[in-house]
Amino acid sequence: MSVPVLRNADARRVFLAHHGLAARPSGSGKGADLKTVIDDLGFVQLDSVNTFARAHDLTLWSRRQQYRPKALQHLLHRDRKLFEHWTHDAAIMPIESFPHWRLRFARDAVRMEQRWKEWRRGDFMGKIDAVLRRIADEGRCTSGDVGADEVRGKGGWWDWHPSKTALEYLWRSGQVSVVRRDGFTKVYDLTERVIPSQYLNAHHTETETIDWCCAGALDRLGFGTSGELAAFWDHVTPAEAKAWCAGALADGRIVEVDVEGVDGKLRRSFAWPDVMDRAVPEVAGRLRVLSPFDPALRDRKRAERLFGFHYRIEIFVPAPKRKYGYYVFPVIEGDRLIGRIDMKREEGALAVRAFWPEQGVRMGTGRVRALEGELERAAAFGGCDRVWYLEDWMR
Repeated sequence: MSVPVLRNADARRVFLAHHGLAARPSGSGKGADLKTVIDDLGFVQLDSVNTFARAHDLTLWSRRQQYRPKALQHLLHRDRKLFEHWTHDAAIMPIESFPHWRLRFARDAVRMEQRWKEWRRGDFMGKIDAVLRRIADEGRCTSGDVGADEVRGKGGWWDWHPSKTALEYLWRSGQVSVVRRDGFTKVYDLTERVIPSQYLNAHHTETETIDWCCAGALDRLGFGTSGELAAFWDHVTPAEAKAWCAGALADGRIVEVDVEGVDGKLRRSFAWPDVMDRAVPEVAGRLRVLSPFDPALRDRKRAERLFGFHYRIEIFVPAPKRKYGYYVFPVIEGDRLIGRIDMKREEGALAVRAFWPEQGVRMGTGRVRALEGELERAAAFGGCDRVWYLEDWMR
């Protein structure tokens, strides 16, 4: 049987709809509405960079422009509707996902015991019991509250003293949880004191969790290869995802589909059986500034295949080799990524240093006005009282 082809224009719209970027960014952006956004995304990556707003807040604001950071803190720390742990990096997930993270806890513990001994200083495993007793007896703590007699490193972000490493190990292995953040500093407590009992006491088999991960990834991507399903949560192995796809295909749960890239090349992928029968979602023509860590762009190669958008965070590129600014934000209009913008908060203003349109994008009067309107909204969201533009900002 021939494999159906999902044309590029349709693939982009399906993909954006599954990432909450097809509809206009309306909604309260708090409470149950915000929880629905995060449920639909699966997780939101946390990041400490704060040029005008933190990256995770920008991810949520781009989908709900009434959103404000306190709404996330209420869901996470007050209502316990979310929890914080690890996907590819620190992230927030719906609390309903917690029982499936037990597989991650067990696997991360093994990896850390093997790898961290080689590239963390000191005997962090020898500090595990002491750190656990400290939290059990004295309550919540930060990394600054443990290992008071240990030398603090001067080697940068990852140069941890042994008790801090032990605390991170306990978090990654599920024995302690983040109860809140003070600024961006994690505050930990015993997991049984943080996670609501119905999720704390729920358990799943390894097979059930692998099925949940793969099916959940396909739900949120719309289509994908087995490798993309494995990479979504970074939770199951590529071999496990490949085996799940083979079994689901044999059972008729999923189908094969060829997804057309922007260059016309086809990529064999998997999808739910009704992918070709559903009406292709309409995508609002709204122009939006996205987070550099937006889930729609996390897989840079996929973004290039689907949208022809080659994106990297220039923060990691040495200054003489930078084509763009220090930390640039992607800009999307409808189903097309139209450029990237260099902007940051400076002295109460949102300073726009440069905008680079993508090749073939014409910045006419209407599009420039739409961009300026979005920047006004972004300035208000980031607590800036005005927007100012460098003289030659439009490149």
